[in-house]
Amino acid sequence: MDAIVSQMIILFILVIVGYYMSKRGVMDAEFDRKLSELVINVTCPCLILSSVMGDTLPDKNLILPLLVVGFATYALLIGVAMLLPRYLHIAPTERGVYSFMLAFGNVGFIGYPIVASIFGPSAVFYASILNFPSTLLIFVFGTLFISGDQTKMRFDWSTLYSPAMIASYLSILIVVAGWMPTRVVSTPFFLLGNVTVPAALLIIGSSIAQVPIRRMFGNPTIYLMSALRLLLIPLLILYLSRLCQVDESIANINVVLAAMPVASYGTLFCIKYKRGEVVMAEGTFITTLLSVLSIPLLTAFL
Repeated sequence: MDAIVSQMIILFILVIVGYYMSKRGVMDAEFDRKLSELVINVTCPCLILSSVMGDTLPDKNLILPLLVVGFATYALLIGVAMLLPRYLHIAPTERGVYSFMLAFGNVGFIGYPIVASIFGPSAVFYASILNFPSTLLIFVFGTLFISGDQTKMRFDWSTLYSPAMIASYLSILIVVAGWMPTRVVSTPFFLLGNVTVPAALLIIGSSIAQVPIRRMFGNPTIYLMSALRLLLIPLLILYLSRLCQVDESIANINVVLAAMPVASYGTLFCIKYKRGEVVMAEGTFITTLLSVLSIPLLTAFL
């Protein structure tokens, strides 16, 4: 539990640094926009590719069953995310933002270190496969939620061949083909990929700095969304996993991944499409803060 709490605090400190730099004028809205473009189009694809460029390749025979569990989980998450905002007295212009916050957790940035702390380093492989649907769908439904208007959400087919999606396709091909890239090839991907986590957390902190602190803690709908995101929906997934007799270790890892705070990409997408930045900053801040307590509690329950 100490390792889990420590990891959450470490990541939250980076958010605070971004907040401080924004208040000092080092970061601003234009800087955040350019940095978010770099993360989405360059460093994140490198992070995805570097995950399959280690000393050993994952067992390709486990890819299919893990993908089935992962896609079933995200089908549930997206279905819940599309329905619930209609019944939470949320303005139509903000429903897509709340849908994003309910559907997508910060697995890539926070989930992997937490899974390694709880279940051991070997569990990161399971987490990476379970998270593949998120990598795919966050650039499909995520942009769909954020960029939609009051009456109709428009699907942008270009998301299917965005840099992150291309990296996802290539990572599966690398595992299936059993290719082991040389250090000269893999090291640049590792170096660029490692920029993703600190850059995204700094952007979150900078975005939070642009919202008055009083408002940050004063939105009751955000707290309801946080309870759903951090505890209620993960417990529903746990119940359904046991009902469907999913392997216990895989089910537990999947539940922990589903209990992550709001995905950092939400802030990046809101900056890109210039929609819902304040609400997304509130949700990201509150869920990240509360997850310092909720994740250890959920783990103790498991």
